[in-house]
Amino acid sequence: MALRLYLAGPDVFLPDAPAVARHKLDLCASLGFEGIFPFDVEASPSAIGSFEDGVAIYRGNLGRMRAADAIVANLTPFRGVGADAGTAFELGFFAALDRPIYGYSSAGDDFATRMRALVGDDRDAVVEDFGHHDNLMLGGAVASHGKWVTVADGDPAARAAFEACLRAIPRNS
Repeated sequence: MALRLYLAGPDVFLPDAPAVARHKLDLCASLGFEGIFPFDVEASPSAIGSFEDGVAIYRGNLGRMRAADAIVANLTPFRGVGADAGTAFELGFFAALDRPIYGYSSAGDDFATRMRALVGDDRDAVVEDFGHHDNLMLGGAVASHGKWVTVADGDPAARAAFEACLRAIPRNS
């Protein structure tokens, strides 16, 4: 039975989200994994709807996560210096379930470097600097439950980093 991987990330917000999803699902299958994407790749995903629509998406994704053996999370900074908030939640959910976590990014700099580029030498607040790629809670979860892979190419869908991450997953997990 193939390892079931929940494919988290802000990819659902990209203009070519269905194509990105299909590519990632196909790559999973070619490497012997079953990918689970947070939306139906045959339908057009929507980021707009009612409050109830948002809750339904949340509940559907909880079911998808519970059905997965591990998470593979695109932690490429999205709309800021750090990972997408929804992806961070999903990663934390897998940490709480004590399931394997694999994170990847197409941004080469660590969190502190990106934060300092944004805020400079802010004297009112300390910039977190533990050498992690993102906030220490995300970095710590990945380090404690799996592996982090970075391929610095700047691709928001992080296709090369995603493939390198998949190839780093032990086949006997």
